[in-house]
Amino acid sequence: MPYQSILEKIHAEIVPTLPQGRVADYIPQLAHVDPHKFGMAVCDTSGGIACVGDAAERFSIQSISKVFTLTLAMQLEGERLWQRVGREPSGTSFNSLVQLEYEQGIPRNPFINAGALVITDMVLSHLGEAKLALRELARKLSGGVDVCYNPAVAASEAGRGYRNAALANFLKSFDNLRNEPADVLDAYFHHCALSMSCTELARAFLYLASHGQHAGTALITPSQAKYINSLMLTCGTYDAVGDFAYRVGLPGKSGVGGGIVAVMPGLFSVCVWAPGLNASGNSLAGTRALERFSELTGQSIF
Repeated sequence: MPYQSILEKIHAEIVPTLPQGRVADYIPQLAHVDPHKFGMAVCDTSGGIACVGDAAERFSIQSISKVFTLTLAMQLEGERLWQRVGREPSGTSFNSLVQLEYEQGIPRNPFINAGALVITDMVLSHLGEAKLALRELARKLSGGVDVCYNPAVAASEAGRGYRNAALANFLKSFDNLRNEPADVLDAYFHHCALSMSCTELARAFLYLASHGQHAGTALITPSQAKYINSLMLTCGTYDAVGDFAYRVGLPGKSGVGGGIVAVMPGLFSVCVWAPGLNASGNSLAGTRALERFSELTGQSIF
């Protein structure tokens, strides 16, 4: 598949649309990101990679990190994980307090903020240091030996993280956090502040296109890889999962930093970054780019 020429065609088409989205200005450090940035990278299961634009520039991956945290929790907890978090689309805002109360402290899925806090709590309980574990996993999967957290973004998240703090305390009141809310929040804010590039993320997500295999060894089981891909398809793009599945046809996970990673099991992983967001908090140009990618390659899970 001529991925390089396809990416170049998409790049030319998408650049004029970049100013149409709105950066995530509710996180002060993200408000200053250039909305004209655009990068895209594809990594296939044979190790080949194609990229265009700002694919080598690191950005704040935000909620994309929730896939890494879930992977760690699956390694540590296995099926017990699902006693504390659900597997259904939320249909509401990713930081909804109302839904969490209605469902008595059991988050709807691991990718809404409440669910990610519970997953982070599990990793903390097992390892005691969730920040180091996640950073090392991201480095291992991406090959980026200096992948790290952006401390300014983490501080910015913490300084405005009132609703996440409310969610964490709410979860604690329902006995669905084992650790102190402040410790869980600190790890969570750092996870969201991880900085990676499109090429690094495309490489990092290749294990989900390879049935859980990384560098020839099993990172997770094939069934666990299937579970994560299915959750990305049904829960990975906030309350726009139906539209994303309709338009793109690939399991994907987005973040309000403007990144989206998508996976075609058996074939490739692809990452796009365009900071301007749509009303659902997904990259506007990034979603369009992935839609064109599935059209031009003829590859989707449907």
